[in-house]
Amino acid sequence: MVLTGRFALLVAVGAVPLVLLGNSPAAAWGVLGAWLLLCAIAAVVDALLAASPRRLALARELPTRVRLGESVASTLYVANANGRPLRAVVRDAWQPSAGASTARQPVRVPAGERRALTLTLTPTRRGERATGQVTVRSFGPLGLAARQAVLAAPGHVRVLPPFHARKHVPSRLARLRELDGRTAVMIRGQGTEFDSLREYVRGDDVRSIDWRATARRGDAAVSIRSAQSTSGSPAAQSTSGGGAAQSTSGGGAPALAPSPKLVVRTWRPERDRRVVIVVDSSRTAAARIGDGPRLDTAIEAALLLSVIADRAGDRIDLLAFDRRVRARVHGASGADLLGREVDALAAVHPELLEMDWRAVPGQVRQLTAQRALVVLLTSLDSIGAAQGLLAVLGQLTARHTVLVASVTDPAVADAATHLDDRAAVYRAAAAERALLDTARLAEAVRRLGAHVVTGTPEELPPAVTDAYLALKQAGRL
Repeated sequence: MVLTGRFALLVAVGAVPLVLLGNSPAAAWGVLGAWLLLCAIAAVVDALLAASPRRLALARELPTRVRLGESVASTLYVANANGRPLRAVVRDAWQPSAGASTARQPVRVPAGERRALTLTLTPTRRGERATGQVTVRSFGPLGLAARQAVLAAPGHVRVLPPFHARKHVPSRLARLRELDGRTAVMIRGQGTEFDSLREYVRGDDVRSIDWRATARRGDAAVSIRSAQSTSGSPAAQSTSGGGAAQSTSGGGAPALAPSPKLVVRTWRPERDRRVVIVVDSSRTAAARIGDGPRLDTAIEAALLLSVIADRAGDRIDLLAFDRRVRARVHGASGADLLGREVDALAAVHPELLEMDWRAVPGQVRQLTAQRALVVLLTSLDSIGAAQGLLAVLGQLTARHTVLVASVTDPAVADAATHLDDRAAVYRAAAAERALLDTARLAEAVRRLGAHVVTGTPEELPPAVTDAYLALKQAGRL
């Protein structure tokens, strides 16, 4: 039994006799004792008349997925199997990060009927947001006391990454169509996959000339012209002597055909290549940059690159790793790829562990034995934390094309420009040192044969995709 505020007010009324009968304390205390007994009896009777919360049937209805930052409605159905009406307050025990709109909801359910309680959830974190219990406090008709019970009503919703970088998809798909030659744009340079043959035009790369095809075309032209120049051919009989070109020379030998036009090969961007994306989920991914951790920016970059690379015809593998595999997506393509990736990455959070870079080459070999583009989404702001990466980078670049992407903090660059007072000068010195460390690490990565992309949380996802498109256009995948 739970006593309410009304019961406290009712008991407080018993203090009136103490004031009025101040000259006779014995009578005053006697009246007060009787009043307290009456209040206790009223509370017990009120609690007994309340509907039993254990005779309620609960059912829940809510979507299974929602993107971070969006809202979803959770509906709880309360069915009253008591013989008396239910007047209660219901508390749905969602996690605080689920972003429930209210903690408690009043409800009135007549006997034998059902009511729906709707709760708006606006999650503030990725991953599984769950509730397992509902607390029901049923009040009596006087509101002096209540009966309370905790009932099981499990429910969960998976909060997916928001994928804000999807706004860059149309522009990158347009660039991809240009690479594929599906728009009226002439692309200079070599690809890696042969497409077709055509005649040479001014401005074509001379390295694209196919001399064998040109020679075969010349041999075919000579054979045709020789056949036409024989005396018995219809073409020779139809020539007129009044200025038409003669089919034979003065000595009777067949005249050679004019030099054939040069033939060049056309190329298209390579397809069916392997792209392995490794997301660093170690302690360095927990650093907050802007409004979110570094890991969230890495997830945005991975999703955008996956969408574009899949549309380009390449095969994508995704790995979230620190000292063990946190998420893996292998063998998916098309519409299934993005769905599996957001599901797998939804529950990935930074672990307070050092990254085991020595295991990364082995993890990549498990995903593919072919040459691939390996994209490492990690941090390049600490020399100590990057030593493991530099130690294994040579193994990766010997077999694969490697792209290292790191998010930079715009606040650091901003602090390096402010010299207003002594404290600002010290902050600027520290910021400048951090920027120099990042530049030194990027140069060390380049010397080991890898490509480096850095940018702010808003700039990094499209920058990684642009680097992929540039490598694809240059035929380096």
